[in-house]
Amino acid sequence: MKKFTIYIFIMLFASTAAFAQSGTEETTENQSLTLSTEALHITKAAADSAYINEQYDTAIAIYEELLSKKGTAAEVYYNLGNAYFRVDNIAKAIINYERALLIKPNNSDYQANLAIAQAKIVDKYEAPNELFFITWGKWIVNIMQSNQWAVTSIIFFLTLLTGLGLLLIGKSGLMKRIGLIVSCVFVFLTPVTTYCAYYQKAKFQNRNAAIVVEPSIEVRSTPSESGTALFVIHQGKRVVIKDNTMSSWKEIKLENGEVGWLPTDAIEII
Repeated sequence: MKKFTIYIFIMLFASTAAFAQSGTEETTENQSLTLSTEALHITKAAADSAYINEQYDTAIAIYEELLSKKGTAAEVYYNLGNAYFRVDNIAKAIINYERALLIKPNNSDYQANLAIAQAKIVDKYEAPNELFFITWGKWIVNIMQSNQWAVTSIIFFLTLLTGLGLLLIGKSGLMKRIGLIVSCVFVFLTPVTTYCAYYQKAKFQNRNAAIVVEPSIEVRSTPSESGTALFVIHQGKRVVIKDNTMSSWKEIKLENGEVGWLPTDAIEII
């Protein structure tokens, strides 16, 4: 029992520290995602009006200005993606749908429009083969945003404290058994939910995916125009940046495992 209690307190300390850091980071993100209410109403209303009136270039300019000056917001990214889609700039539409999904990964409208845009590109997206539990794990993580996972984590943490209290100071055998069960369950769930919050946070902050914005581009064997042309990819294709150390060239990887080098201006980071 003593070893179990020590283990519980170690887990409590780790979870508390993790949540404290997550909470600090979440506050920063929330600040970046919070737009001035007045500016959002006026600027976004103007952009929405331009979009409704099929003035898509005007809508794009206003949405871009809103994002650059007032911060990031999933709905604005989504609307900007729709405007780009209307002017047949599929690459930019995909980029903005992807950015919207970084903030709200479980939004079905964003997912549906992204799929529609991806269906229009030359190089179709090929989902990598994954073990079923990895697929399930990603689905679970994407159920909520990072701040929602953080709130869930602290609720589970408090439940764990309650269970531990029943286990240690419960006067009846039933109370102790309930405390033991609750402690065993939530000592597992608390770090899991904390990890989900960190995973979503890291995905938002450490962006290593990009979209090809050139109509077509040759992927080369070395970071030079004289490098051997390995294959050709087209606008809208999603790539993962493997080497980001050079300013003018990036080593990229496709979902099928192919790798090569592209000029930096041929892609835009999500």
